[in-house]
Amino acid sequence: MVSLPGKNHGARTAALLVMMCIALAAAGCSSSSTSSAPSGSSSSPKHTGTANVAYASSIEYLNEKIAGPAFAKDTGYTYSGRAGASGELESNIAAGEISPNVFESVGGDNITPLMPKYTKWYVQYASTQIVVAYNPSSKYASDFKAYADGSKPLSGLFTLMQTSGFKLGRTDPNTDPQGRAFIYMLELAQPYYHLPSDTVSKILGTSDFGTANSSQIFSEAALPATLQLSYITLPAAINLGTAALAPVYKKASVTITDKGAPVTKHGSPLVIDITTIGNPTSAGTAFVAYTLSPKGRAQYKVGGYTLITPTIFGDASAVPASVKSELGG
Repeated sequence: MVSLPGKNHGARTAALLVMMCIALAAAGCSSSSTSSAPSGSSSSPKHTGTANVAYASSIEYLNEKIAGPAFAKDTGYTYSGRAGASGELESNIAAGEISPNVFESVGGDNITPLMPKYTKWYVQYASTQIVVAYNPSSKYASDFKAYADGSKPLSGLFTLMQTSGFKLGRTDPNTDPQGRAFIYMLELAQPYYHLPSDTVSKILGTSDFGTANSSQIFSEAALPATLQLSYITLPAAINLGTAALAPVYKKASVTITDKGAPVTKHGSPLVIDITTIGNPTSAGTAFVAYTLSPKGRAQYKVGGYTLITPTIFGDASAVPASVKSELGG
């Protein structure tokens, strides 16, 4: 079974892990992904400085094994990464607890609270979708495989999740967009599959969907996104991966606690955003430009993400020229 840090080993026989990136969760460790990263040249320019990047844990494999090393090799800058839940990283930046010079977030709503003090802009450049990942040694592996290959109707997965003794792993919806995305997916699946009205509450084990007080909740870094897990893909109507379905996704919502106050969040397509933090450094700016370059975007495509037209949000005049040049500006 998959190792879930901090949990009792004897209770893991039915563990189900919620992942967001299909290729990085299921095939990201393969040699083909690694070899597809930009190789750089032997005459890479010699720059000094470090790109300190805080990023959503769901892109940890991509950043640490592919993008970061390739950036360093191609540019000569040093790369240093820090993974975490997007909302938690945003709070840490705002509190002065961490001082990255680049922030990569799932969802722009984790960047906008930092504006205009820490940044004035961000760029949206890739999207992904939520999938359900499982270990093939699970007690329910045969059922999972049947749902994955279509030999059993996928609606049965949501019934299985309610089984007594079934173990579910998810992240805190108050700090992690992935944790909220899982709840949105359940809320969308309930009417889509004509499931009973109490399906979501039974799966989550509570009627308070925004609670962090649940044995199901793990830190995002603790969920082993870099392992080669098997996974179940979900229909576009519920997987939060299609921009054209934004009005459908918006019907799902969850009330979380943000800075001690209740805030209602709504479902939206899962997108990756990037910005510099504080006074832009040459290394940080170079990392953003590299990420948005054809080489950088190719890494995301190999990693299973969908490339979208990079779009600037906020004050476009504050975007560094080298970043704009990668956007055709």
